[in-house]
Amino acid sequence: MVSSRVRLTGLAAGLLIAVAACGSAPGTEATSTSPAASGGAAAVDARTATSAADFGGVDKLYEAAKAEGKLHVIALPPSWANYGEILTAFKAKYPGIEIEEETPDASSADEINAVKTRKGQDRAPDVLDVGQSFAYSGAAEDLFAPYKVATWDKIPAAQKEANGLWVNDYGGYVSIACDAKKIAACPQTFADLLKPEYKGKVAMNGNPTKAGSAFAGVYAAALANGGSFDDIQPGIDFFKKLKDAGNFNPVETTPATIEKGETQISIDWDYNNAAYAPIMAAKGLDWKTVIPTDGKYISLYAQAINKDAPHPAAARLWQEFLYSVEGQNLYLKGFARPVLLPAMIADGSVDQAASAALPPVDGEPSFPTADQVTKANADVASGWGAAVAG
Repeated sequence: MVSSRVRLTGLAAGLLIAVAACGSAPGTEATSTSPAASGGAAAVDARTATSAADFGGVDKLYEAAKAEGKLHVIALPPSWANYGEILTAFKAKYPGIEIEEETPDASSADEINAVKTRKGQDRAPDVLDVGQSFAYSGAAEDLFAPYKVATWDKIPAAQKEANGLWVNDYGGYVSIACDAKKIAACPQTFADLLKPEYKGKVAMNGNPTKAGSAFAGVYAAALANGGSFDDIQPGIDFFKKLKDAGNFNPVETTPATIEKGETQISIDWDYNNAAYAPIMAAKGLDWKTVIPTDGKYISLYAQAINKDAPHPAAARLWQEFLYSVEGQNLYLKGFARPVLLPAMIADGSVDQAASAALPPVDGEPSFPTADQVTKANADVASGWGAAVAG
């Protein structure tokens, strides 16, 4: 999966307090994009609805979504930001809606590709969970439908597109984790990763030209090596050094590769690495996570609704669930920092135990602008292959 960020003015303090299916596939012409189907929602065209109020409230939206009967999601790994429990909770709360889950380990690029290549098909993704750079580009390409959830006013302006084409949902810091059963001294910084004892051991969660976690890893490495939000090149250069030293491991990190010992050190979001720890402990591994002091980088992912969603009411109901207190606390339970965290801390609705379990981090977070992310994305796209090739 993929990501990076605009400045999140209202979120910074709250964070510190608490502190992705590919290609076209066979499919039929979409039949579920008809106007919402039952009760008072019968006259509503879900494809153009911009809020639950258009249906007469969330209950009526549920009626329309239940009439469609399906929600097609993509790139939602069960261990990523607690999506396994989130999907289960949605099905329990809204019976009668079948969730079709596809390619959980797909990247943000794969999600966008699926939207483009499956237009008009019933198996097109209804909703997307993408990195910030893909949220920007998807909105620019007119791929998303505008929609404002019920909690819209609690989401700071910098964390959403003004018309609701995309909205940040959760995020975290780039972290470094390692299996302390196999690594004598786990690295604490990006500088540590160049040490000879880590030969062939330093992996990432994906390719930074496609996956947000890996892209963020390059951005964090840039900040650790004299770069800035305007200059990601030092991050690309760092990974070239890592490869030249023989320390870079091209195997993409997954829970399976960690368990097998194929990726003993991994650069990934803190919510992924932290969530792996109890899973690995049960398998006899000691997976430890730190946020590197020399390259602190925080980023959020974004939700968007496919403009041509085959199940448009279900897509909108999914968004309402994710941005409810229940949905946001489920993200938090998975060690992800939800976008409504400051608001939930303020009104007392936050899951206190889950908030206290977040990996600790010091300092005030800062975020790149949209233009900085766009430039960094282009620089990585053009420079990554040469840096790690061979």
